[in-house]
Order: sequence, then structure tokens, then C-alpha cells
Amino acid sequence: MTPASLPVASAVSAPAVPASAVSALAALPGLDALSSVFLRPLGLAALAAAIPVLALYLLKPDPERVEFPAVEFLVGDTEESRSHPALRRLRRNALLAIQLLAILAIAVSLAAPYVPVSETETVSETVVVVDATASMATEADGATRFDRAISAAKDAATAETSVVVAGAETAVVARRAPQTDAKSTLSGLSVTDAPGDLRGAIDRAVAVAGDEARIVVASDFASGDWRSAVSSARARGYDVSLRQFARGGASNVGVVDYAFADGTATVRVKNFGDAETTRKLSLGEATESLTLAPGEVASADLPVPAGGGRLELSPGDAFPTDDRLAVAAPADPTMDVLVVTNDPNRPLITALRVVRGTSVTVKNPPASVSQSYDLVVFSAVEPGRLLDGTVQVARETLADGGGVVVQAQSNLSAVGYGDLLPVAPNGTVSDPAIRQPNATGLTADVTFPAPKTAVRAELRSGRALLETVNGTTLLASSRRGPGEVFYYGYPAESSFSRNYRYPVFWKRVVYDLTGRRSLSAMNPETGTSLSLGTDATAKTPTGTRTTNALTFRDAGFYEVGGDRYGASLSSAAESNVSAPAVGGDGPGASGGDTETTTVPRSLTPVAAGVALVVVLLELAVLRYRGDL
Repeated sequence: MTPASLPVASAVSAPAVPASAVSALAALPGLDALSSVFLRPLGLAALAAAIPVLALYLLKPDPERVEFPAVEFLVGDTEESRSHPALRRLRRNALLAIQLLAILAIAVSLAAPYVPVSETETVSETVVVVDATASMATEADGATRFDRAISAAKDAATAETSVVVAGAETAVVARRAPQTDAKSTLSGLSVTDAPGDLRGAIDRAVAVAGDEARIVVASDFASGDWRSAVSSARARGYDVSLRQFARGGASNVGVVDYAFADGTATVRVKNFGDAETTRKLSLGEATESLTLAPGEVASADLPVPAGGGRLELSPGDAFPTDDRLAVAAPADPTMDVLVVTNDPNRPLITALRVVRGTSVTVKNPPASVSQSYDLVVFSAVEPGRLLDGTVQVARETLADGGGVVVQAQSNLSAVGYGDLLPVAPNGTVSDPAIRQPNATGLTADVTFPAPKTAVRAELRSGRALLETVNGTTLLASSRRGPGEVFYYGYPAESSFSRNYRYPVFWKRVVYDLTGRRSLSAMNPETGTSLSLGTDATAKTPTGTRTTNALTFRDAGFYEVGGDRYGASLSSAAESNVSAPAVGGDGPGASGGDTETTTVPRSLTPVAAGVALVVVLLELAVLRYRGDL
């Protein structure tokens, strides 16, 4: 049998495709494009079988020419005689074309061709991720993005539905609940005024999803690195549907940052729109006007009134959350401080007077004292000159929740402080080495030098904040009812009074003993939390709740444990509510308990059938020529 008459099955199976050729094919730049047509593009490597088939036809030796005089009068085709013998064979032999077509059909069937088709199937489990961050409060046509997201989430609920919320906290609020229960849970959700972690919420959804679950994310996708979480979920085989709600907010102007210093609020306002705009800031009686170009950020300083108030940015816009700040401040900003001394300690008095909001009064015993104070400081008092009335004023200050400071002196036990002293003095020590201070708000970032001399003092009540290596107390605090006594073991002439951190230390003492908090501490950002230690009842902008860790979910005023806080949004990313399109819903775009997905419909049987027909045609040609 001649090479031309070999069946294609033999021609295809004869040459083996080397592994190196398969690797080279896998590295081809167009392989990704082939993946949109073939499930196994490497199957096209079988086309290499055409190479030996062509070689057999091209290299087959020509038959020996024998002259036969009886037919010399027959003249061949002049054009054909000028053609190369090999090309003449290719043109005349239809069998080669059939064999190449058979190889092509077999290679295509091995590559598993397919066409994408839509398929609708029933979904039994759905995990819904609802974005409840501040930007979802953006309004358009009388409804917020959050309202629309909740409606879409209810439509997506199926027989088993889990609900994950991304807000001030990421939480799973329903786990594989029936459809009616899931819808009820969704109805009870509300948008927060805080930034959130959409990426973390999607990761949490993957953690609670079953193998066949669908994940639906309802968000404006305005901020956060959520794309990697979606890609990760899809790589694990989950259908992730993205439902975007991004209407409104194209011309947003809002407060993106705020800070407090020396009784003044400094706010930064940004224009996220594409046109110049003018806004008015107001806090109490103070106002300021800002004109901002597109994308511009401007700042303004406004004094904080006694008791605080609301800072307003007007006129408002479609995203009202960043148009106002809740500013908490003490109702009485002045802290009355009494210094009782017979030898004015100028560094101490100066340090107390530079604390903003203090009113310092100095009395020299035995001068009488009748006024009430927030803080009483005893320093260098001569023995026998301290009046009982002055000591009583100190006790009353403690009973009112204020503070008392007693500074060490060599004759401390003879002054007559009585039970005000939290230590028991017993002589003096020289050049004592000191230990590291206990980590507290008073001692943080302060370097305390070793004094040349110190009163040997043993702690009687409270706790020591700083001690010498031999156990002498240098700093100590002791609670006395609602108030607090502070023992300061450095003498007036100590080198610490010349340290640049000395005024900072006394500012902390004043705030700590008077129960005053800095404006920064009183005005946290939404999304942050305050540890309360034990369960306490807190009044929030949305009601009362009992908790041991208060999370500031909503903008507004909070009250807990006698303290007042003002929480506000401070996030440029959250205020940038103009969200780019996410590029469609992706798989699972339909709602309810069905989903429409794009699936591959295999065409391999068709390609294999074509290959079989071509092989049968080849056999028929061989039979017709008499080669079989």
C-alpha cells in the first residue's frame, strides 16, 4: 500500500507530539483567546500530525519513466509538464485534502469546542452582603442608596439566606435563615454614619457560604479594596453578583477631617464636584465662608462654645452625613485651681496657668479659703500655718469629684495634711535611683530624672506610678470617693521643673484630677470604639443600649458614665460618593430563587461526528481507487 493510500487513523497516530511542543503551545499569547472557543485549547496540538502526512506526499519518489514508442505521438499538457512533479501530485490528489480535513476535525474535537449559552437554575442558598457604610446614605429622587440596596437584597433572598452587614462593624446578622426571616432581618437594618470594610464583609460571606451558594453584594462600591475579595470568591467557584447603587452625590461638598486645639475646632472641607462652589461653616455664633474650586480642600478655625454644639455646612447636598459635626465640650470650660503655698513655686504655678481653661488662685497660709475649686494644690506649706478650713475645702473638692495634689517637702509629716496624704513619710533619702514608671496616661513619653533628695515615703493607699529602686514612692494616686488625691514626690527645686515635658505633665494632671477630657477625646470619629470595662448603659443618637464597648456607629451625641461624646464622620474616602461603574453584575444577575448563568455547551460530539464522516469518506475514496 502506498503512502498516499494510508488511512488517516494511521497518519494521525504515527507521529507523537513532543512535550516541548505542548509547553510551547501553552505559552502562546493567543491561548487566552482560544479559551473563549475551546475548553482544552492544547488539543489543537494534534494538528502537528499534518506535518508527517504532508512530508509523505512531498517526499514520495517519482515513478521511473520508460519510453514507449507506440504512444509517443501523445503530447502531454504543456503547462502541466512545466509544473514541479511534487506540486502536480498535490493538485491532483484529492485524498490528501480529505486526510488533512480529517486531522483538523480530530484536533478540533480533542480541543473540546463550545459555545456560551444562558442557563436558568434554582438557587437554594444565597449569602447577601449589604453595604451599610456612610456613603450609602446618599439620596437620589427621595430614596437613599441603602433603601434601594435593601430592596434588592430582599429580592435576592432564597430558601436559605445568610446576611452579612458591612458598617461600623462587620457582622453576620442571619445565617442560613428561611426566606421570610431573612427579609425581616433585612428590614431591620439601618445605614450607619461610619466607614466600613466591604472587602472584609465579602470574605466573611465566603466563610459562611455553602458549596453551592450564590453571593450577592449590594453596595455603591464607592470606596475600599473590594475587588480582590470578589476575585478570590469567584476563584473558589462562587457565583458573585454585584448590585451597584450609585445614584446621587455627584456634586458633594463635605467635611473630610477635623481636629481640636486650645478650644478651637479646625475643619477641612473638600469639593468633590466639578464646579466651583461656596459653603458657609457655622458653630455657635461663629461663621466662616469658604469658596472651593473643583477638588479643592480648604480649612477653617472656629471657636468651640461652652457645652459644644453642632457645626453645620450649608447649603446641604445629597450626602448630608458629612455636612455636620456633633461637637461635645464641657458646659463650664474654666477649671478653677487653688495653689496653697508659703514659698511660691514659680515653675509649678506657671505650668498650671499655661493650661488652657485654667483660672489659678494662689493663697499663702494662714490665709482663709472659702471659694470652691476644681483642683487644690499644696506646695511648700510651712508647718503650723495650714488652717483646718483650707483642709476642709480640699475634702469638699474631693467630694465634688475634683482633685487634690500634695507636693513633697522635707518636713512633710509636720504640715498637717492628715488623711489627705496617700503615703507615710519617714525621713529623706539622697541620690536615689528610680525605676521605670508604670505605663499610664500621666507618665507616657515623660522622662523622669532621679532627684538629688527625696522624702522616704511608703504607699498607704492607691497605686504608685513612679518609685525609687528601694521602694520610695515618688508619684502616686489614690481615689477618695468621686475625687482623687495625687502625691508628687519631687521637691520644688528639682531639675524636673526645668524639663520641657514639665508643663505637659502638669496639663495631664489637671485634666485627670478634674475629670476634664480634651476636646479630641470628647469628639471621636464614627466607626471607633470606647472600652467601658464593664457593662454600662449608654444614650446614643438612636436610643439606649447596654454594652461594655461603645461603638460610635451614628453621628451625634452619646452619654455614658456621666461623660458626653460627639461622634462625626471624618473620611475623605467615604465622602467621595461618586462611584465608578463596576462593569455589570457578572454571574447570577437575576434575583429571587433563580439565577441566570452563562455555561459552556460542548460541541465535541459534533466535531467528532464530522471527523468520523471524513474518515468514512477517505475509506470510500480508497475503495473507489482500488487501494482497499
